[in-house]
Amino acid sequence: MLTTLDTLPAGFFEASPTTLHEILPGPTLITLEGKRPQPLFVSVLLHGNETVGFEAIQRVLAKTTYGSGIGPLPRSMSLFIGNSQAAAKGLRQLPGQPDFNRIWPGGVETGTPEQKACTEVFKIMEQRRPFASVDVHNTSGMNPHYAAVNKLDAAPLHLASFFSRTVVYFRLPKGAQSLAFSEICPSVTVECGKAGDQSGVDHAEEFLSACLHLSKLPDHDVARRDINLFHTVGRVTVDKATTFGFGSEKVDLRFVDHLDQYNFTELPSGTILGRVNGNGKPPITVCNESGDDVTDDYFLVEEGLLKTRTGVMPSMLTKDITIIREDCLCYVMERHPFGIGGT
Repeated sequence: MLTTLDTLPAGFFEASPTTLHEILPGPTLITLEGKRPQPLFVSVLLHGNETVGFEAIQRVLAKTTYGSGIGPLPRSMSLFIGNSQAAAKGLRQLPGQPDFNRIWPGGVETGTPEQKACTEVFKIMEQRRPFASVDVHNTSGMNPHYAAVNKLDAAPLHLASFFSRTVVYFRLPKGAQSLAFSEICPSVTVECGKAGDQSGVDHAEEFLSACLHLSKLPDHDVARRDINLFHTVGRVTVDKATTFGFGSEKVDLRFVDHLDQYNFTELPSGTILGRVNGNGKPPITVCNESGDDVTDDYFLVEEGLLKTRTGVMPSMLTKDITIIREDCLCYVMERHPFGIGGT
């Protein structure tokens, strides 16, 4: 299923995310030579409706001899373009497809052609010993631009800080690209706001260009004042049997209309997230990094209202019902007691 190329395909710079499948019909790893041989690994379009990475990398490469610009790439690049088929439809993933950011080594899903392609990419890159790995995403809800790391070592934290002062440390979901690559090189995910926001493309282009120009990553500790570090401690899903929505819909769980405005906000206990038909157990589930159900630590239903039981800081809250059903409602975070060298 994986296509490997040693140059950009004809029509690369003219393609849009919705037409890319015409020249790259499936997952593709493209090797591009640069002045420094150790490659920067860049993954884009792991989610087909998150177009910022592809648009930014087109701009970066257009300024080199691979496009109409002047001068070689400052560093070699291994560019992985994920789900062009879903991008053609403007979807995160096609019906029946796995999530391309849940199928890398370390994940629980195995045996699909897509998972085998991602495993092959990982094995190729393990041999190439990448300088660093950057996975570029949009968010579906209102979130600040932020970077995420999977190890609290100096190199990935410095890399993240070059993108944003806001940094999230996470070890779930399993099977994420950056989580796999963190075992072989400094690895970071950058979240660039909503798709279609040009400031996100500008920010991603600037960051990728900066990464290509780096000769090395600092090995000294990151200063506390340079980043605001958060730790993802739980993943929140809506129970499968629960109907849900927004506004005046007649559903089991009706969220408040401004739900995604709570992202990266420290919500006090008692904050109302929605209205529930009935009382009892919240119709959502929070699983921690070990897979334990810790819902009751964070949420409760009181007088038909879904509320926070304690102070909570969510990220990735979205109003996209399809994404909530296919993936999750959000993640819960806490401020991290800043430290270097942990995993």
